[in-house]
Order: sequence, then C-alpha cells, then structure tokens
Amino acid sequence: MRDEQKKTNYRWTICAMLFFATMVNYMDRQVLSLTWKDFIATEFHWTNNDYGNITGWFSIFYAVSMLFAGRFVDWMDTKKGFLWAIGVWSVGAVLHAFCGIATSGIVAGKWLVGFEGAKEAIGMVNNVGMVATVSVTLFIFARFVLALGEAGNFPAAIKATAEYFPKKDRAYATSIFNAGSTIGALAAPVSIPFIAEKWGWEMAFIVIGALGFVWMGFWIFIYDKPEKHSKVNRAELDYILSDSNDTAVQQTVEKEKVSFLQCFKYRQTWAFAFGKFMTDGVWWFYLFWMPAYLSDVYHLKSSDPKAQAAIFVIYLIVMLSLYGGKLPTIIINKTGKNPYAARMQAMLIFAFFPLLALLAQPLGAYSMWIPVIIVGIAGAAHQSWSANIFSTIGDMFPKKAIATITGIGGMAGGVGSYIINKGSGWLFDFSTNTDMNFFGFKGIASGYFIVFCVCAVAYLIGWIVMKALVPRYKPVTDL
Repeated sequence: MRDEQKKTNYRWTICAMLFFATMVNYMDRQVLSLTWKDFIATEFHWTNNDYGNITGWFSIFYAVSMLFAGRFVDWMDTKKGFLWAIGVWSVGAVLHAFCGIATSGIVAGKWLVGFEGAKEAIGMVNNVGMVATVSVTLFIFARFVLALGEAGNFPAAIKATAEYFPKKDRAYATSIFNAGSTIGALAAPVSIPFIAEKWGWEMAFIVIGALGFVWMGFWIFIYDKPEKHSKVNRAELDYILSDSNDTAVQQTVEKEKVSFLQCFKYRQTWAFAFGKFMTDGVWWFYLFWMPAYLSDVYHLKSSDPKAQAAIFVIYLIVMLSLYGGKLPTIIINKTGKNPYAARMQAMLIFAFFPLLALLAQPLGAYSMWIPVIIVGIAGAAHQSWSANIFSTIGDMFPKKAIATITGIGGMAGGVGSYIINKGSGWLFDFSTNTDMNFFGFKGIASGYFIVFCVCAVAYLIGWIVMKALVPRYKPVTDL
C-alpha cells in the first residue's frame, strides 16, 4: 500500500537522472570543440571550414533525427526510448576515437595500428588534402551516430517531466535538468583538454563516451511510470496528477499515435518550431566555437589554464539559468496569468539579455574577460529561454503528442544550427584569407563580430514571431 500520510518526492530523483543524462549529453557533444583546434586539426590538416562542415552536418543529422526521435520515444515510451537514445549516442561518442586509425587505413593502407601508429602513418602521407577529406568524412559519420542518439535526450526528458510533474512545476523541473548541460559544459574544459594532453585526444572521446553506459545501468532500476512506481505514494501521485482534468493534458493513457501532418496543422507547432529555429543555433555556436574563438582572437590553446578558466567562467554564469524556470511561477502568483502568458512574458525578458553580445567584440579589445562574461550572460538567458519554450509544449498539447512536438521543434533548431555553424566556418576562413575589414574589425575578428550580432538579435525575432502566431493561451483539444 502507498503511504498516504506524507507526500514522497521521488519525482526529484527522476529529475536528477534527467539532469545527469543531459550533463553527459553535453560533455559528449563538447569533446570535439575542445580538442579539434589544438589536438586534431594539426594531425588532419583541418581548416575552420572543415570544422564548420563537421558541426554543420552534425546539426542537420540532429535536426532530422529529432523529427523521428520524438516519434520513437512516443512509440517506445520513456524508459526504453531513453535507453536506446543514450546507448546509441555513447557508441557514437566513442567512435570518434577510432577515426584516426580508419584514416590511416584508408590513406596509408595501415589498419592494424594503435593511436600513435596511426599518427605516424598519417604524418608520412604527402597528400594532405586527401588526409583532410577522409578524416572529415569519418568524423562526420561519427557525428551522425552521435546525433542519432543525442536527438532522443530532450524528447525523452520532456516526456518524463510531463509524466512526473504537474504543469505549474514543469518549467522549474526543466530548468533543473537542463542545467545538466551547463554542468557538463563546466566539467568539460577542466577534464577534456587534460585527458587529451595526458593520454591523447582519442582517450578523451572514450572516457567521456563511457559515462553514458554507466547512466544506463542506473536508469534501468530507477525509472517507471509514477502510477506504477513503488516509491511514489498516493499523495505524491495525486500531486503529479493535480491538473489531470485540464483539457490539454487529460489524455495521458491513450494508445493512438499522433501523426506529423496532424501536428503541422496547428499554429502552436509552428510557433514552437520557429522559436527553436531562431535560437538553438546561438547556443550551439557558443558551445562549438568559443574554444576556437579564444584560440583565434586571443591565441589561447584549450589546454591553457587561462582558456580553461574562461570557458569555466562562461558556464558558471550560465548556471544562473537554474532559476529561469521560476520566473513564470512568480509572474503567475503575482498577476494570476495563465502559464502560457506568464512563460511568454518571462521569455520576452530573457530575450533582451543576448543583445549584450553586440558589445562582445568592441569591448573585447580592452579585456578578454568582457566577451567571456557577456557570452556567459547570453548563455544563461538562452537556457532560461529554453526551459520555458520547452514547457510551452505541455501548456498547449496533450501528453501523447509532447515528444513528437519536441522532435519537430528540435528539427527546426537543428536546421538553424546548421546554418550558423556551417556559415561561421566559411565566414571565418573567408575573413582570414581576405583580411576582411568590417566596422573596424579586421580578419577573423570581423567574422566573429558578424556572428555575435546575429546571435544578439535572434531571441527577439523569435519571440515576436511566436507571439504573432499564438498571441494568447489556446490549448490543442482535438488531437
């Protein structure tokens, strides 16, 4: 029998598991950004455009995978869907480590060599163009496997949050598990370059990739539906289901599936997708390119303590976003607004902070720490925005459609990320090769100035379009 005297809090254990999954997700994603410039590029003769191609294709793979990941999670359900997702992305993460050996086999005919043997074989090949092309292609394949699995993280996590939290708590729970990305980003610069410097860049991928398999072991025993879980008592279950009569969430156990075509009929879907399209790429630009920015503009290797401290400070500031999900609750308590209206008001507030990125390059001439702090603030605003935009799905759609809608938005965000990552790689090489002069900035610094300006205004544009598409709370009731 369930204990009805005191409410259990097992939902926060589930939230903690989602937090750690997201942390591992972002550490796996960041290994390449922290190793390519100083450890990998010299071995394979990569340019900024090569790296832009790899990150750009990852974004496309992630985008397409997100579209189907949501459907997959809805079909498999939360527990099995999450296991499949993290299992696949962990294999993809480890696969990066063997791209050097595969390159050695293809360009030098030497397959049965270790990591060091592969480096020696590649170093003896005179055709550096072939080395770059083959290695980039192999890394793109590894990123494809990584993206295929990573795409399942947020649809599964958002679905688990909807299953374990009432609507009023979802933005806060989402901001907590989403903070795992920040903790992962904090842990990455102090661990990954150290591993790469000490044991080689290949071991960085292997060690970080293995963390996902550890998480899977815990998930198997910890997760089950709240109505079936022995550690969720009647009082907690009643709290979890406290808004179950709401028309937007009442269909919790229906078996029929929602089709993509059905979802695209609603403005609510397009609003969420456009908001993700405009803003996801900004976060990924900061995630993928900030180590390179410090190297290109301030000549700091990722293994340099000053560069590690800078990346650490960025994501330490981003930790402020932990409270981003609380703002709508404060607005609701003070004004009585519905959750959607409160979330949109909070998102508008968060959309103004990234405008500081307009000053990152101009003030960066005085101190490296100014753009570092600005990017940290912009990143915190993004994560706060992200926690709330994800929660708008639960406001508008029944639970059976949440993972599918999340996947559609993730696809849109991936397309936006492809554009900004591919465009950045091309722009940085172009600005360097032509010594481009733009608003007083020369060379690659001018390229970074342009991209920072795009990142600055993306959120306001996204919010304006979202508000125009769905001006007021209107839940979908006919899905």
